[in-house]
Amino acid sequence: MGLIPRSFIDELIARANIIEVVGSRIALKKAGREYKACCPFHNEKTPSFWVSPDKQFYHCFGCGAHGTALSFLMEHDRLPFPEAVEELAASLGLEVPRESGAPAPRREAAGLQDLMASIARFYAESLRTNDRARQYIARRGLDRDIVERFGIGYAPSSWNEVLRRFGATEESRRQLSELGLIIERERGPAAEPEPRASSARFYDRFRDRIMFPIRDGRGRIIAFGGRVIGEGEPKYLNSPETTLFHKGRELYGLYETRQSRASLSRLLVVEGYIDVVRLHQFNISCAVATLGTATTPEHLKRIFQLVPEVIFAFDGDRAGRAAAWRALQNALPEALEGREIRFLFLPEGEDPDTLVAKEGRDAFERRLTADALPLSEYLVREMAERFPARGADGRARAAQAVRPLIEQVPEGIYRRLLVERLAQAFGFQRTPEGVAELLGIPIGRRRIGAGAAPVTVGRGSLVRQAVRLLLHFPSAAPGLREGTVAAVAQVEEPGADLLRELLADLRADPAGTTAQVLERWRDRPDGAPLARLAAAEALVPDRAAAERELERALERLIEQACRGRLDRLLEKDRAQGLSAEEKSEIQRLTRELAHLPSVAAAG
Repeated sequence: MGLIPRSFIDELIARANIIEVVGSRIALKKAGREYKACCPFHNEKTPSFWVSPDKQFYHCFGCGAHGTALSFLMEHDRLPFPEAVEELAASLGLEVPRESGAPAPRREAAGLQDLMASIARFYAESLRTNDRARQYIARRGLDRDIVERFGIGYAPSSWNEVLRRFGATEESRRQLSELGLIIERERGPAAEPEPRASSARFYDRFRDRIMFPIRDGRGRIIAFGGRVIGEGEPKYLNSPETTLFHKGRELYGLYETRQSRASLSRLLVVEGYIDVVRLHQFNISCAVATLGTATTPEHLKRIFQLVPEVIFAFDGDRAGRAAAWRALQNALPEALEGREIRFLFLPEGEDPDTLVAKEGRDAFERRLTADALPLSEYLVREMAERFPARGADGRARAAQAVRPLIEQVPEGIYRRLLVERLAQAFGFQRTPEGVAELLGIPIGRRRIGAGAAPVTVGRGSLVRQAVRLLLHFPSAAPGLREGTVAAVAQVEEPGADLLRELLADLRADPAGTTAQVLERWRDRPDGAPLARLAAAEALVPDRAAAERELERALERLIEQACRGRLDRLLEKDRAQGLSAEEKSEIQRLTRELAHLPSVAAAG
């Protein structure tokens, strides 16, 4: 669908009222020009969570949580960024455009989602009225509360029940077909009598199956998974790819996990729907499952948007080990410092559903902590089993096999540590750099793609003051004198590049609030330091004062830069003389210093 344009994010933040967004989810109390509450992100009795309508920004002085209206939706409602944008836009009656210029087809999608919700209610009612289906649910140990929470239902043993109830018109049949709920047949199944209606060419996809609704991040039903009762193939049948559903991106149970309100620091990826539901029933609410596919890079990107740790749980049999190996290969590109990827192998013949029922929540969670192997240890174990020889030939074969795997890991600290661990395991008596050379892999000294190190302007420095003023009063930037802004190019202080970029951006594309600035810097290296700076108290009371202070701060920075360069040139002149260009530069710097207001005032 394309990326969401920055101009729309600007408009969205400009239109949104953070007091309404936060206040609709927690109780806010007015305190002067701001609002306060007990923080929703950590337990406290005395309010330390403050929301500023002027900045359109929130900050907790207890746990440090802070951000914009979009950040709050992401953290509180546990939404990925695009879905938080959709949620905020929907609350304001806005369509979300994409880079192509076309809005997302929300009206058509909304009609399809309404149809999915109606069919889910029909399946749920069918479960309540079918003894055989209810007995199956009872045998699997699922209680009424968990069945209702996950919306579990039953598709009747009929070729056309959904078609008959929901496909009365050509348009409704088109929608059902688009959602993958009915299938157009080339010829009728042998067991099916020839229908008389005009819908004869269709039949229901799901028949005599326990139905598991699959929800997106906002809780809307976008697909179904169906498990056969008793014997039959396939054991699990999922909705096909549709306009609503992309199985390589979605995770079953993720919505329910977000809604659990438990402290979420990791996700547990299991293989089956009932595994997820059963674990949630035992209050292990971090469980999710992929949907008939291996864990994809897109799955992992979504996971690491939410949590820093993921544990994959697999059966200890051959199929489970094969699935674990595929998961490891897909996880390698996301293996970065600050993230933890682990693998848990269950006892032979057990799956999460049966094991948690047998040993209980506490014992199962102890397994997650004690038995789950870090990615590096799992990789070492697998390579050792595949290449048991420890001589030169064995090490060479191991190095050749592991090379394409390590190449997938981004350069940086994690890759360096992984190479060191492999070197230790395979007996390479060389330095990590030497091992990397042997493998033909640069292990790197910094993380690729991270860009320059985030700017941390010095406490009380002029650059910090200027950045802070721009952040708190971004509308002051367009009023600055052109000559002053241009002269900032000479400043070489730490953080000067960020200052110049802020000035250029805010003069070319003015922003009205702190929140708009922060959203422009989201996911950039300097975004986090800017957000922390936004939580600080404003240096001046209003825009006019900010404009005056900015002019003064920039002039002093320019003065310092000019004096520093002039001193270096004069020192060089005394030591070895100057070129004609350098003499001209001395004259230019002298003129600039004479015309700076701060210098003139001092004189």
